[in-house]
Amino acid sequence: MAHESSKKRVTSLKNVKIKNIRMKKITFTLPAEALGNATGAVLLGDFNDWNFDKGISLSVQPDGTLAASVELEAGKSYQYRFLLSDGTWINDWAAQQYVHDAAFGVENSLIIVPSETIVEKVATIAKKVKAAVAPKEETTQPKKATKTTKAKKEKAEAAVKDDLTKIEGIGSKIAQLLEAEGIVTFAALGKATGKKLKAILEAAGPKFQLHDPASWPKQAKLAAAAKWDELAALQEKLIGGK
Repeated sequence: MAHESSKKRVTSLKNVKIKNIRMKKITFTLPAEALGNATGAVLLGDFNDWNFDKGISLSVQPDGTLAASVELEAGKSYQYRFLLSDGTWINDWAAQQYVHDAAFGVENSLIIVPSETIVEKVATIAKKVKAAVAPKEETTQPKKATKTTKAKKEKAEAAVKDDLTKIEGIGSKIAQLLEAEGIVTFAALGKATGKKLKAILEAAGPKFQLHDPASWPKQAKLAAAAKWDELAALQEKLIGGK
């Protein structure tokens, strides 16, 4: 199955990476003046059994130095030296340490490859692998408002509005003026001051300036309290809302 195949590949990938964690690339260098009359150098050491056939040739760098890179196991130490083309053995001028080789009566260069924090790297790899195989979460995008949603919203807004034309002196045009100012309920109209209502009418033009809104807040308070009988009795005494 494709799922099983994917798991195998992931497992294989983890194993390879974890194995490679213990290997560290080390670059050995020699200054050009270290060659003397020689024309080249070979790197020999514990990592290639001091075998000339396995020797690693140093290449000339743009700055004139010679260099060679080797992958060595982290946490281990290795002795090494350079064998020049004229048969001369020399040590690394910048070696970490020098150790005496009693068997040959010479000093060798020594390098200690830094240890790697295996646990941390394995955890990082595991996390990446998990992210690679885990199903991606669907990004929730806000849905566009449909006509039905808009209709419901408009219906809800209409539900909180009161019919202000039930107030003596307020017709449909004046009701629209009040709604434009945010006065859409009896309660809101009951809290409005006569001065504010007069300003709304005056701003609408001469046609509306003849209306007197003085009784509208009182009427609205009765309507908001559902005291319809009292409202009707009051309106019988009013002419055009005055």
